[in-house]
Order: sequence, then C-alpha cells, then structure tokens
Amino acid sequence: MPQRHSKNNNDLAFFTYDEKKKLGYGTQRERLGRDSIKPFDACCLCLKPFIDPMCCQKGHVFCKECILECLLSQKKDIHRKLAAHTAQQKQEKNEEEDRLVQQKARELEAFDQQNHGAIPQNNDRNQSQDKTGFHGANSVKVTSYEEEALRTMKAFWLPSATPAAPVKVDAPSTSTVCPEGNEKLTLKSLFSVYYTEDNNEKKKKSSLDKTFICPSCKVTLTNTLSLVALSSCGHVFCKKCADRFMAVDKVCLVCSKGCKERNLVNLAKGGTGFAGHDDNLEARDFKHLGSGSGLGLVRPAVKT
Repeated sequence: MPQRHSKNNNDLAFFTYDEKKKLGYGTQRERLGRDSIKPFDACCLCLKPFIDPMCCQKGHVFCKECILECLLSQKKDIHRKLAAHTAQQKQEKNEEEDRLVQQKARELEAFDQQNHGAIPQNNDRNQSQDKTGFHGANSVKVTSYEEEALRTMKAFWLPSATPAAPVKVDAPSTSTVCPEGNEKLTLKSLFSVYYTEDNNEKKKKSSLDKTFICPSCKVTLTNTLSLVALSSCGHVFCKKCADRFMAVDKVCLVCSKGCKERNLVNLAKGGTGFAGHDDNLEARDFKHLGSGSGLGLVRPAVKT
C-alpha cells in the first residue's frame, strides 16, 4: 500500500513528525551487542584481561596494579583538597579578624569626631578622609555610610568594582571509594582472586585467551554464569556449587580452608546480551536536528 501524499510532499515551514523521524531526530535507542559488554575476566578499570586480580567486597574485580594506582591517586587528591580547605579556613579567619579590627577603628574614629566639636582641624588626614565637606556630629553617620557604600559597591561596569563570586572548597571525604561502585574502599578490604584454568584443552591458545572453569563441577565460566568468590582464600566457584557445598560445609573445596557465609562474595558480571539479564543493555542518545547535522545520512529512513 503506498504511503500518503501528505507525508511525502508538503510546503510547511517546519519539519513534520514523520520527517523528523526519518532524519533521526529525538531519542535514539540501540541494544548493546557482545562487543560492548565487559567480559567477566576483564579489569573494571583498564578493561583488559586482568593480571593478579583483586576483588572488593561488592564483587568488582580489578588488576592489582590498576586498583593500587587508583587508590594512590585518590589519596593524593584528598591531600590536595584538604590543603585547599585548610588554606580557605585560614583566609576566612584572617578576613574576619581584619573586619573586626576595621569595624573597631571606625567606631573609635566616629567617637573621636563626635567629641571634638564641629570645627575640624586643617590637616591632610581630615582633608583626605572628609570627601563631602560637611563636619560635625550630624554629618558623621552620612560620611561613614558613604565610605561603606563605596567600599562595598558592586558595579559590574567598573573593572575595580566588579563583583566576584567567592569559591568555597567544601571539606572533602577522607576515605577512598571504589571506582566502580562508589562505596568506601580500603586496601585492607581487597582480597586476591584465584581462577582455575582449564588445562585439559586440546587446542592450545595464547596466554591472553585463557579459559577458566569451576573447580567443583568443571563447567566453563562465562558471563551467563553467576560467580562467587571466597574472601577467605580467593577461589572462585559458580553460584550453584557455592550454595550447595560451601554454604553448607563451611569449607573451601580447593584448599580446605574454613569459610563462613559472609565470606561468599558475588562477583559482578558485565552482561550477557539477553533480555532476561539484570543489567541495562540499552544505549540511549538524544539527536538534535539542525543545519548541517547530517543525521539523514547517518541514519537511513526506516521503511514502514
């Protein structure tokens, strides 16, 4: 059935909904494929196959070098922010002391002028301070108000009186955080993770293309499986074996080291690409429609 003539030909001064849709205007949604999903054996920081993996209590796996470098940079940033915050507090304290000294000096000057009568003394100090030419007790307040107004005047057209927004540095947190989960993370809370390699493969692969298996059921580990690591010894099992054996026997099947239920840490997965997975695997991006955008060439018109 041919499309309607009104959708294809019009002389309107604006784009219709159908024209915007064909040009790719609005929120574009695209499902992420396999290449956009992090494998389970990749570092969360460098996104490469991990070397000497270490895991946090939330199940995020990092390379040892990557996470140590990240924590070190966070500590340096914390020290820098603390130094800036301390300098700001010291500056505010000095400004407050100067303000109190100036206020006290103005009060003493006003009191001195009130007690010395209406006839001023002809000296350079009074001539420089008195700008209006009026003296006496009745004009002291007016002069002080004018000086205060000139001192605190906010005039954006004058370069010398342009107001500046004060930049305040808040007190930073002194604890390092996990770069993946944003929870508190310390070096003591990290533990090493040990994966069991599959040595019975007939095909020899490179060192970067390793295959890991569960040491209990010998199933190949992939993103489709939920993995559990023991924080007491670091060995990794599939979730079925961990719930069936470690949670009941309270002992590791590889090294026979005792473990408790709190030592079972669920490792975070990168995703599978299936709709039933708990991760959000849909990318969204808002496209504007303007002159020279070229969206009509990037996204072809959808056939309806």
